[in-house]
Parts: sequence; structure tokens; C-alpha cells
Amino acid sequence: MARAILIVLDSVGCGGAEDAHVYGDTGADTLGHIAQACFEGRGDRAGLRHGPLALPNLVRLGLAHAYEGSTGRPLAGAVKPAAPGGRAGYGVEISQGKDTPSGHWEIAGCPVPFKWGYFTALENSFPPDLVAGIIREGALPGILGNRHASGTAIIDDLAEEHIQTGKPICYTSVDSVLQIAAHEEHFGLERLYALCRKVRVLVDPLRIGRVIARPFVGSAESGYTRTGNRKDFAIPPPDETILDRLAACGRMVITVGKIGDIFAHRSTGEEIKPFGNAAMFDAALAAWERLPDGGFCFVNLVDFDTEFGHRRDVPGYAAALEAFDAMLPRLEAALRPGDLAVITADHGNDPTWPGTDHTREHVPILAFGPGIAPAQLGRRESFADIAATLGDWLGVGKVGPGKAW
Repeated sequence: MARAILIVLDSVGCGGAEDAHVYGDTGADTLGHIAQACFEGRGDRAGLRHGPLALPNLVRLGLAHAYEGSTGRPLAGAVKPAAPGGRAGYGVEISQGKDTPSGHWEIAGCPVPFKWGYFTALENSFPPDLVAGIIREGALPGILGNRHASGTAIIDDLAEEHIQTGKPICYTSVDSVLQIAAHEEHFGLERLYALCRKVRVLVDPLRIGRVIARPFVGSAESGYTRTGNRKDFAIPPPDETILDRLAACGRMVITVGKIGDIFAHRSTGEEIKPFGNAAMFDAALAAWERLPDGGFCFVNLVDFDTEFGHRRDVPGYAAALEAFDAMLPRLEAALRPGDLAVITADHGNDPTWPGTDHTREHVPILAFGPGIAPAQLGRRESFADIAATLGDWLGVGKVGPGKAW
């Protein structure tokens, strides 16, 4: 039987979304703006990287073709081959929203059929009855924050008061999230997780996509740092996904990164959650080596989004892309006849864009493997085309409303 690996480069959008204006994102273009900045010398950082964005392996497979198809513009600094080395195109999101569950669920064959709930007020973001419920259910002396904020910035602002009072730091963004930050030692990691589980129940009627535990460590003297123990508490997808179909068919599924959290741990098989893109890529390759025929490996590489997109760090984002590109030949070498690899993204997070939030964009789609003839995939009218293709490839039938290529 065939095998398949799907890698989501979290937030590596490729511009061009026709409905970007609905989200205030007209012109947002994560990949294109990073490439342009690097081409103009604005992506340089001493000791990290310099010069034009160098993604030779992704460009060889068709990234420049996918980008140009999405935006109508060449990818700055890239020498586009006459034809892609794999199958290359771009996906258009039909789900509402521009956050992680919307993108991943649609990729997996389950577009979001409803409107997410949001906390739109920039200050005092949470309804009073919700705040009262959080305090009651968590047996807390109160909460801090209660506003839209950058996660790193609000921790720097409120960590000392949090440690002194025992009040967790609660904040949100333009995404459908409620995030709770707390010190791993002073508040307790398991206590933070338990609080998030209770808050998950409280926000279910509000259709909030995720409650996110944001643990951190450190002191006023050393500074504060978020740890790799983040955990997302998401609502489950409302319909069948490729993961559900594979589980029902008895296939082995291995998920790497935050995939388990995104899908509420439903049909996510063996979950592996190391910290950092490099560790997650290594874990995915190790899992791939032992994946049996008919198996599926689903990977999320989150650093692009959390470490560089939200922090509006162009050089850091560019360096992360180049690091992934340099690792890619190891994956290609591990593919055997019958294997399919797909690389895509779930949304954008343009580091040149105002604010600190996700951006509504198309996503690149690259598909390759031994014996797979190169071709232009063109415009895919839903991310769900990926799940439809995987269902066909793995022999479990069509999943979701997408069209297989």
C-alpha cells in the first residue's frame, strides 16, 4: 500500500486571497513580502542570515510556480525553473476565519461550516459572566490582562504581578482564542492545564475555537520565556476528516507537533510533540522510517507562526524557511516508491503587516514522491482538495468536499 506524509508550514501563506479585504488584510503576502524584504537587504541579521531568500529545494519542487500562480507576480530573488519538479499549485480557503483550526480542518477535509466566536473588544475583552466563571471554576483570586495582546509582551508586562497575586494572565487576539499564561513553577503546569480544560467548557457556547495554555518560566532578573509546554484545547471538527477515515480503516496514523491539540485528539493516533521546527522534523523522519504501508504522518511546524510571524520578525522568519529548505533533501531521500509527500500551509502571518495577527491568504501546495510526474496543479478551490487526494492515494476513498488532483 501507499504511504503519505503531510507537512503544514504553519502560517506560510502566499498572498492573493480575494476575500482578504473582509479581514482587513488586502495585500498581505507572507512569502512574497519576506522574499522582497530579503531581496532589498531588509532580511539581514548579523550572525543569522543575509541576502536574498534562498529556498533552492522548495523552488525546485515548484514553490515559485505556486506563488506566481497565486499572486501573478514572480517570487523575488527566486530563479523559477521552466517546470516544477513536483506537482505545484495553491489553495483557496473556503472556511471562515484565518486561524489554525479553520486551515487545518479544511486541509483534512472538513471546512468550517459556521462563524467562529471572537472577543472583539480590545480592552475588557471577555464578558463579565465569563470572567466570573473563570474565577469561580479555577478557584482564583482574579485574572490579569483581559485584553488583546501579544503573548510575549503581556507576559513581560504582567509576570511579576501574576507571581505575586496568583492571578493568571488572560488575553486574546483577532483569532477565535482565549489564551491563559502562567508561570510553570509559581502557578503550576498541571494546574494551568486543568484551568484551561474548565475554561474550554465555559467558552463552548461562544464558539471559541481554542483555549491555549501558555506556560512560561523565568524571573524579573533573568527575564521571562515561554516554554515548549504550550497546549491547545480545541473544539473537535464538526464532520469527518481524513484522520477519522484512516482510523476507521485501521491505518496507522502518527501526528507530530500540535496536530493532536488542533483536532481535539480525535483520530490523531500516536502523538509526538517535541519543541522547535528542527526537533519536529527529526521526529517526523524517525516516525516515517517505521510507518507501515498504508500509514499517514501529519506534521505541523509551528515556529514560523509563533516565533516569527506573530513577532513580526522578517529575518527570523526567513532564516526558519531556509532551515526547513535545507532539511528537505532528507525527506526526499526517505521516500520510497508508492510514497506521497505534501507540503502546504494553513493561513498567513505576514511579518511585514501591521499588528501581530494572522493574515488571510492563499497557501502553496507542493506534492512529490518517487515516480510522481511533475505538473501544475493550478488553483485549488479549497484546501480540502488535499484530503480528497490523500484519501484516493491511500485507498480509503474520497474524504470531504474537495476534488482530488
